[in-house]
Amino acid sequence: MEIQSNAGHGSGSWNRRSDDSPAGSKLREDERGTDPACYGEPGLKSFDTHIALRVSRRQRRDSDLARYRPPLSAATFADFVEVHFIPEFVATKRYSGRAHFQAILKYVLPPERVARAFGANRANSRNRLTAILGWPYIDHLKLLEITPEVIHDLISAALVGGYSIQTATHIRNVVRSIFSHAARTGFYEGENPATMVTMPPMARKQTATLTLGQLKNLLQSMRYPEREVALWVMLTEMSVAEICGLQWRHVNTSKIGQMIGEEFIPARSIAVRIQSYRGELSLVTGKRRRFTRIPELLGSVLYEIRSKSRFTMLDDFVLASRNGAPIRAENISARRLKPIGRSLNLPSLSWSVLNQTVINLRSQIGRTFDEELKSFLFHRNRAGAR
Repeated sequence: MEIQSNAGHGSGSWNRRSDDSPAGSKLREDERGTDPACYGEPGLKSFDTHIALRVSRRQRRDSDLARYRPPLSAATFADFVEVHFIPEFVATKRYSGRAHFQAILKYVLPPERVARAFGANRANSRNRLTAILGWPYIDHLKLLEITPEVIHDLISAALVGGYSIQTATHIRNVVRSIFSHAARTGFYEGENPATMVTMPPMARKQTATLTLGQLKNLLQSMRYPEREVALWVMLTEMSVAEICGLQWRHVNTSKIGQMIGEEFIPARSIAVRIQSYRGELSLVTGKRRRFTRIPELLGSVLYEIRSKSRFTMLDDFVLASRNGAPIRAENISARRLKPIGRSLNLPSLSWSVLNQTVINLRSQIGRTFDEELKSFLFHRNRAGAR
């Protein structure tokens, strides 16, 4: 007799049952009575831990929902997204990727349906986007009913509604990803309809920059940790996520190469190995896994941080919050950077503005910029000490 196992989670441990058990017989009865249009809840309750992702994938694979495959004509777009696309594809992404799909799907499906699919608590959700009256959501359509014209109407609604070409392009690309996954899993046959939808050319808005005087006023208004993040952005090519995820084990400020922990790090270098995005740590991969030089000014900043911080062990974060956790750049930007920008009449201030400012100032005044910045910071520190 062939035994099929189903994994269930109860009382904090995994239990297994076979389909010839009473529970298995009840499951087979439920399968025969399942309405093809009703898939039930997706099983993925949290996107915050890798354990939840593994549990969800195992549940999808072993449950009756995963074994049931309706005819191509029976699968609606919303059901496929909720039952298959999110648990099987989105759940494998990093936090930033999952957040992107969740944000954009709210323009494709009603936001309430998206919240349910992601297991979000609508009452506690900070992003309470509600359904837009008259918006051409495609949740009720079957996969085979979605044509390039349907997707074009969705894109047109976004553009007419005042959304940017970039947002409209994201909508088209998310729909394209859904159909690609449907084709891979046998729920769709034929050419991907989203690939036949062309987008208007994207006119990128030029990033604003600051003058040297504005930059000095800005740094004077800053404190830890936004001041340190700003200096890091200006003095290195590290992303904000990489800066927030930096640990002392990956920093070598000495004049000679050293073994720090289990890795050799060249002199005056940072090993970019970990990033922190919205509080979730992940490894840096591919070409982004690299060594970056520590400029003299940044070396002084690192020395100042280490002399004042309580968190200086190898596994501690260089820019740590009060409890030792990595700082969250989005919180720093909303609570400190943006208010400072508004107070200085710089409403568009962002980390990318600082990065572009340095590029422009270095092209204009060359090495003088670094000397100006160094002189200003050292003068500010001496004045603060008095």
